[in-house]
Amino acid sequence: MSDGTAGEDIARLAKEYSDLRPVIEQIAAYRQLLSDLDDAEMMLDDPDMRELAEEELPLLKERLPAAEKELQLALIPKDAADTRPAMVEIRPGTGGDEAALFAGDLLRMYQRYSEARGWKFEIIEEQQTELGGIKEVVAHVKGENVFARLKYESGVHRVQRVPETESGGRIHTSAATVAVLPEAEDVDIQIDANDIRIDTMRSSGAGGQHVNTTDSAVRITHIPSGIVVTSSEKSQHRNREIAMQVLKTRLFDQERQRIDSQRSEARKSQVGSGDRSERIRTYNFPQGRMTDHRINLTLYKLDAIMGGDLDEIVDALTADDQARLLAEMEG
Repeated sequence: MSDGTAGEDIARLAKEYSDLRPVIEQIAAYRQLLSDLDDAEMMLDDPDMRELAEEELPLLKERLPAAEKELQLALIPKDAADTRPAMVEIRPGTGGDEAALFAGDLLRMYQRYSEARGWKFEIIEEQQTELGGIKEVVAHVKGENVFARLKYESGVHRVQRVPETESGGRIHTSAATVAVLPEAEDVDIQIDANDIRIDTMRSSGAGGQHVNTTDSAVRITHIPSGIVVTSSEKSQHRNREIAMQVLKTRLFDQERQRIDSQRSEARKSQVGSGDRSERIRTYNFPQGRMTDHRINLTLYKLDAIMGGDLDEIVDALTADDQARLLAEMEG
């Protein structure tokens, strides 16, 4: 970079440099620790320095396991998508109106989590039910390490609670599905104009009421994959941009999953494979309990979690994923 690299290479090299820097710093710190250990052991032979060396050695040896672990973690291959923005898609599963209301609760949970982390959370497509629940929502989340923090949310989220519409006080179980997709860049996915069909239609809001009288909503169908995306902002030009970005992101996710499954048929766990068919988490409101089934983590602070306090869960899932990757490297 300092040798006067061409402009188009600056961004790529800057990213490569930022990715390598923590690894290099960790290697340097580990080498320094080994050097300090060698020096302390040599000092044992010097009568004037022996007492100091005997104090230093146990402290340095104590630091060694942690330094080795940190170096191993730094050397774990990074998911290239971790630093990217993400598309978050939420849809109700089994449970009718209650599932749609829960999908709305999950949307607010992710909005609050994003606010707490200083991310930009933008809803780009939303269909509501008459009771204020969510039929479907697609949000764009932008900020630092968005996909790295949100990727573990992909899967089936189950809720157990007494619905507001339930007069008998019985606990119902319903579910919603969350899909978190890393945003595609133009270099990732090239879409042939002959492979898509673009339709314009009238924008509609909750309950089917027309928001405006212009045919501004856009629906794009990707013919080879059958993927259909829509966007209903007021500007037709903006809708085309949004719909194309969502389409690229879904195609990119599809390709990532295809490569992932080819790489290792054995990796069928939710974390890392992107498999969204499994139930990953249960939110039990009567007991104020959240259980993540992938790592058997149970927390009794459901109000805080629904309010966007997800860091403890995400940190635990990240640590579990790192342990699995370390085991794979050693194996």
